[in-house]
Amino acid sequence: MPYLVACLESVEAQTIGPERMEVIAVDDGSTDGTGECLEEFAARAPMPVTVIRQDNSGGPSGPRNVGLGKAAGRYVFFLDADDRLGPEALERMVAMADRAGTDVVLGRVEGVNRSAPKSMWGSTLERTDVFSSNIKFTLSAQKLFRRELLTRHGMRFDESLFTGEDALFTMEAYLRADGVSVIADHTCYYLVGRDDGKHVTRSGDHTLRFDSARALMRLIAEHVPAGPRRDQLMVRPFTVTLLPQFGPKYLKDGEETRRHKLELAKPLMDAHWTEGVARRLKVHERLRLHLVAEQRADLLPDVVEFVRSGKQAAALLERRGRRVYLAYPYFRDAAAGVPDSVYLASPREARAYPGYREGGADSFVRRAARKVRRTLGV
Repeated sequence: MPYLVACLESVEAQTIGPERMEVIAVDDGSTDGTGECLEEFAARAPMPVTVIRQDNSGGPSGPRNVGLGKAAGRYVFFLDADDRLGPEALERMVAMADRAGTDVVLGRVEGVNRSAPKSMWGSTLERTDVFSSNIKFTLSAQKLFRRELLTRHGMRFDESLFTGEDALFTMEAYLRADGVSVIADHTCYYLVGRDDGKHVTRSGDHTLRFDSARALMRLIAEHVPAGPRRDQLMVRPFTVTLLPQFGPKYLKDGEETRRHKLELAKPLMDAHWTEGVARRLKVHERLRLHLVAEQRADLLPDVVEFVRSGKQAAALLERRGRRVYLAYPYFRDAAAGVPDSVYLASPREARAYPGYREGGADSFVRRAARKVRRTLGV
């Protein structure tokens, strides 16, 4: 409360029709009048509403699993009590799933008083997958899932995780799904920032974030063989879950916390940090994670401070402009011993620097081949 009022209003306003909906509301030990509000809604709502009231479980996984166990529809959608649905959201998502035959549908998300994921909303896609799009960067539970998919694989939220449980569930659904749809041209979900800032994902100590990263990395490794496709997915837990632990807050951490973070990160880096993952990152991301992997507590604070300051790293162009190195701290510092390759900008990052010439050896081979074809008249 009071966000629940707007949430329920958005449910009642859905155009899919009350005869096609069921609402299962789980009051997880609320003490602010939520239970009474839900009971009042159930008494007047045009669609069937089941209200389940239980003692507080300590996290979102338990209540979601309770609701999922009661669901009877072809699809399920998980709606958080402080968020709200966009107009026509359920009608559009169900129509998309029925038309495309896909198992998961993502509806465009907008933030209200908070940020929301953006990179996956470039265009509406009737059928895609986790390898062909940016959907790996939105792993919240607020998606439409075909219930048969969840039932067939016995999928439930991991109740041992206090945060990141939705990332685990959603990634598994992406990997098991017969296609994923993306609705990018209509806002289906409003992610609402609470005025008090009390979001589950922002609370708890750092160990919970490492638990989340560990679980997601393990899931990806179990479902995807080692190689480029696994590396592509591993970018997500490394950059979204693990890397922030070595961001600005790291500078405020005490020595014991810094040491503990590096200890927790070491087995994850040993198991999953590969050259394929590193190549997909920006230089400042790659550099920090390289130092974490090497347990370089002596170098890491200076790099984090440089990134926090917003300073622009100087660019060094070599090989006639075909290589761009970004001179973050300790670049070519013999005593530090960080390899040059850590500072090498990817073509995408290098394009921002005047004088960069995309190509290299591969480009030379292609030009030579074109010259031969012209000479031969083919």
